[in-house]
Amino acid sequence: MAKIGIIGGTFDPIHSGHLLIAELARDSLNLERVLFVPAGDPPHKQAAKKTAAHHRCRIVELAIEDNPAFELSRVDLDRPGPHYSIDTVTLIRSQFDLAADDCHFIIGSDSLSDLLSWHQPADLIQSCRLTVAHRPDYQPDVSALAETLPGLEARLDWVEILLVEYSSSMIRRRIKAGQSVRYQTPANVIDYLYQHQLYR
Repeated sequence: MAKIGIIGGTFDPIHSGHLLIAELARDSLNLERVLFVPAGDPPHKQAAKKTAAHHRCRIVELAIEDNPAFELSRVDLDRPGPHYSIDTVTLIRSQFDLAADDCHFIIGSDSLSDLLSWHQPADLIQSCRLTVAHRPDYQPDVSALAETLPGLEARLDWVEILLVEYSSSMIRRRIKAGQSVRYQTPANVIDYLYQHQLYR
């Protein structure tokens, strides 16, 4: 059966770090495809101002267009929020008829550290495998998390990532300041951001 990865985020904007993590996960776990799922109404960012969804979707489409294994999913944009990861995973598993072990939810090691604050984390780890982008300089306390979430360790796949710092907020700040964001996000995404005067 095919294995599918899911990487969610506000993608405001998507950056090279997102793309690198997705590609490393695809390669190391032999995933058939990776779905990029722009957040519609993420509960942890409801107070934050977000760029309009149609812009964020188009930015993702531009960023992934040269990789046939990458695909945009609107599963969180085409339904009312708030949107929880457990619901996203459940809908995508149903859409692709996936077993839990064939569904890989890709997160950073910082997100793993915050897992207990997520909605229904125990159900989430049974509904998919967590693929964790692991930085050698950042060590989440998995044993402590597993005391509250028994079986967590067996549900994790680790993907080593390069020590390159990217963030959407950094890109927004640099554009606002008139600084270069070249190589921090794909060139066609940069063209779109300037064409539509985003973050200026």
